[in-house]
Amino acid sequence: MEPLRHQTVTRYVTPLREGGSLPAVAEADDGFSYVLKFRGAGHGPKALVAELIGGEVARALGFRVPELVLLDVGEEFGRTEPDEEIQDLLKASRGLNLGMHFLSGAFTADPYVNGIDATVASRIVWLDAFLTNVDRTALNTNMLMWNRELWLIDHGASLYFHHSWRNVEEAALTPFPFIRDHALLPKASGIAEADRWMRQHITPRTLEKIIDLVPEDWLDYGMEGITAADVRQQYKRFLTERLKHSSNFVNEAIDARRRLI
Repeated sequence: MEPLRHQTVTRYVTPLREGGSLPAVAEADDGFSYVLKFRGAGHGPKALVAELIGGEVARALGFRVPELVLLDVGEEFGRTEPDEEIQDLLKASRGLNLGMHFLSGAFTADPYVNGIDATVASRIVWLDAFLTNVDRTALNTNMLMWNRELWLIDHGASLYFHHSWRNVEEAALTPFPFIRDHALLPKASGIAEADRWMRQHITPRTLEKIIDLVPEDWLDYGMEGITAADVRQQYKRFLTERLKHSSNFVNEAIDARRRLI
């Protein structure tokens, strides 16, 4: 598992006023543009952790995901920004943030217009149930079409167990009832087959390597007596247990689809 590239933000281009976290398009010192996700926004570094883990798990399973890059925001960055809300966000986000390669000209994928077949739909439903991703609904599919190909974006709402840290082992076994709202559930007629395929293509070792990509300073959640190493181990335990017991969320997704159609 290759480490993420590490670049420095050189120019704030424009905010993307979607949702409450105010991501932005920014340029970095490698000459590329990125959708910059800020550690000082919303749920803080936990959203970046979920974005990194979710995106790299999707990539490991063969989905197209824009390259994720670690982006440094310097102290001087954004001082000329006239919007006070954005200026405060930039100040709170100094240091290491996360960027997603900007897919210029991409547009939102429509499951019914863009021809997403049952196999792909079933595998995406499996992925989001595995990651406990609550944010791929009909209102916001977080899927793009770019160069006539389907790309998955925005996994920051995954792994929502980490907002409480209570009973991680129990959380890993949850069936994820929110799958009923998934944008692709009506098309996902092969969820059981997707489960067999996915478990053949990802291993606990792969999950551990992905979680090891998370920067240590993102894992300081201010919990007394719990170190960043402890937090990292909890993520590994959550996902490896969830993979081992995938039938819990697979059966829930199959039942939810049966009720839907």
